[in-house]
Amino acid sequence: MSASLVETLDINAPVAIAWALWSDVTKWPDFLSHIRNVEKLDNRHFTWQLKLPGANKNFTAELTEVKPEDRIAWRTTDGVSHAGVVTFHHLSDTTSRVTLQIEYDPKGFVEHLGALTNLDSTLANYDLGEFQKLAETAAAA
Repeated sequence: MSASLVETLDINAPVAIAWALWSDVTKWPDFLSHIRNVEKLDNRHFTWQLKLPGANKNFTAELTEVKPEDRIAWRTTDGVSHAGVVTFHHLSDTTSRVTLQIEYDPKGFVEHLGALTNLDSTLANYDLGEFQKLAETAAAA
């Protein structure tokens, strides 16, 4: 079974600020609650350490598409089956829309339960809210 989610959020920060925050993969643990650590291996590859209820996982991913201030796409190459893209949309000089799309293959009882009960969507919404706080704080500075 494959699972997917799509979440969108409008933020009071320009695209440039949202992009700068998300494009630095080492900052992901600051706003993605399930990520313990991200280590950059080179300009396209990085490792993630996840902390999930009942399942800690490590995996390697690669950036498959990077268009500055437009989109960042990635896919895993080792550990789990996961791919995602985040897009940035200019709404005005001071606001932007961020859309997160993720496709993944849940393994085990806990991951299947998360997909079936929309817990994954709830977690994504929470994380986007944390991203919004960071981006809006940076925009206000």
